[in-house]
Amino acid sequence: MATYVLIHGAYQGAWIWKPVVTRLREARHVVHALTLDGCAERAHLLRPGITVGTHAHEVAQFLFYEDLADIVLVGTSSGGMVVQRAAELARPRIGRLVFVDALALMPGERVDDIVKRATPNETTDVATGPTRADAESRLFRDLDAPTRAWALARITPHPVAALEAPMEATTFWEQSWRATVVRCRRAVNPPEAHQRRTVERLEGQWHELDTGHYPMLSAPDELARLLLPA
Repeated sequence: MATYVLIHGAYQGAWIWKPVVTRLREARHVVHALTLDGCAERAHLLRPGITVGTHAHEVAQFLFYEDLADIVLVGTSSGGMVVQRAAELARPRIGRLVFVDALALMPGERVDDIVKRATPNETTDVATGPTRADAESRLFRDLDAPTRAWALARITPHPVAALEAPMEATTFWEQSWRATVVRCRRAVNPPEAHQRRTVERLEGQWHELDTGHYPMLSAPDELARLLLPA
């Protein structure tokens, strides 16, 4: 039996993982899908000062207070940055890291250095996110109509510093990790070159899924199989 902690990406919450959570629990594993501060059902807590670092700290604190060990820490999209910092903060509790079509930044890098948006986000002093028209034109496009409508109804702006600020100082890349990178072939972002860099630097395992950027919704069976213990 394995223990999983799942970290969502920008504009999302724990809800994005529901199909994968169901499948992993059916396989008798322990699964925790977390909603980060200021996101989804916690959007009412949105405020200045929420960063990748504060998100990572709350993940590390969750692992401590739940007495979790040898966990599989999984991050998708911008959640990959949170996984980096949380793993560093909770090093003895980490068994394996999985980056699912995820960003993994070097210190000082910005998401905008890697992800190229055709339409600028709407940004305030506390949050950033796609316009409604932009979201409806491009997000979740590879999903069936009911699932896509369900997902679009749940997106929320992301804490701006947690997405737009430079990656903070980290020793993540100087440590050895057991890691897996899962690339989604039909997704434009993050680019393949970025994800290749991640797997090469971590000397990890590489897998690809023939789907878009949200495999937990478009290919949950295939993704769950990749997450299962070898």
